[in-house]
Amino acid sequence: MSWVYLILAGIFEMIGVAMINSLYKNKNWQSFVLMLAGFGGSFLFLALAMKALPMGTAYAIWTGIGASGGAILGMLLYGESKDWRRVVFIVMVLGAAVGLKLVS
Repeated sequence: MSWVYLILAGIFEMIGVAMINSLYKNKNWQSFVLMLAGFGGSFLFLALAMKALPMGTAYAIWTGIGASGGAILGMLLYGESKDWRRVVFIVMVLGAAVGLKLVS
């Protein structure tokens, strides 16, 4: 169950990051509330995951999901560059996260 919590933490982190961008562009209270909820959920699920997973592994995977997911959301929703080199590095980050899971 801790791996499910960790994936949920990463998804909520992606929501929080997307809402930072939305808040910057729109400056509305809905984006602010969703940003707080995203980061709040992220930290809650990360804490639950760390009850059973080693801190270093959990943190590395959480940041990997958040960073890669944020970059992917930027490409899909906000028109950021979809250059093949960028995609390669996103895949490398996700591959490193999977590698950490395999050795932990």
